[in-house]
Amino acid sequence: MTAAADLSDLFSLSGQTALVTGASSGLGRRFALTLAAAGADVVLAARRTDKLNELAGEIAGLGRRAEAVAMDVTDLSSIETAVHTAHRNMGRIDILVNNAGVAVTKSALDHTEEDWDFVIDTNLKGAFFVAQTVAKTMAEDGGGSIINIASILGERVLKQLASYAAAKAGLVQATKSMALEWARHNIRVNAVAPGYIITEINRDFLTGAGGEKMRKGVPMRRFGEESDLDGPLLLLASGASGFMTGSVLTVDGGHVLSVP
Repeated sequence: MTAAADLSDLFSLSGQTALVTGASSGLGRRFALTLAAAGADVVLAARRTDKLNELAGEIAGLGRRAEAVAMDVTDLSSIETAVHTAHRNMGRIDILVNNAGVAVTKSALDHTEEDWDFVIDTNLKGAFFVAQTVAKTMAEDGGGSIINIASILGERVLKQLASYAAAKAGLVQATKSMALEWARHNIRVNAVAPGYIITEINRDFLTGAGGEKMRKGVPMRRFGEESDLDGPLLLLASGASGFMTGSVLTVDGGHVLSVP
C-alpha cells in the first residue's frame, strides 16, 4: 500500500457514525456534510427537524445514511431521548460534534439574567450534558471522538459578548477536564476554536462596511470560510488524531494573536 493510500485510510470515516448538534444551518450543516463526504453516517440534531430532513436527503445522495432527531440542548430529557434514539437506530455513536450555540450581543451592564441563562445554558451547560450523555454510550462501545466547537472568544474578548465569552472559556476548560477523565474509556475530547467564519447568518455584516474594521484586525486580512474548518474537523474526527486529547485547535487567521 502506498503512503498516499495510507493517508487516505487515516482520514477515512467509513463505517463510523457521527452526531452533529445544531445541524440545521450554518457551520453545523457544513460539518454534517463534511463528515458524510468522508464516509460517516450522520445523525442530525436540532430543535426543529424540518431543515434536518432536507439535509438528510442531501447526505443520502452522497451514499451515506442520515437520520434527523429533535434535540433541545437546554433540556436534559430531550438530550437523553435524542441520544438514546440515535444510538438505538444507528447502532453506535463514534463521533460527536458539539456545535449548538447562541449569542446575545449586549452591553455587560444591560445583560439580564434571562440573557445570561440563555447563552450559558446552551453553550456551556448544554454542551457538557450532550457530551456526557454521548460519552456514556461511547464508553460502552469502546470509545470515540468528541469535538466541542469553542471560539477564539474563549481566549480573548470583545465588547458586548460577556456571556458568550464566558461560556466558550468554560467550554475550553470543560473540554480539557473531560479529556482527562475519559481517556481511560478510549474517548478523545478536543475542541475547535474558530475565529470569524462567514456563514449565511453573518455574511451581510462581515462582507459589508460593518465587518471591514474587524477584517483589518485579522493578520491574514480575511475572514474564514466554512471550508477552512473542514481539515481541523476531519483531523479530530478521524484516526489521524489518535494521540490527541484535550487539545484546542484555533482556526482564525491569526486573529487571536492581534491586539484587541
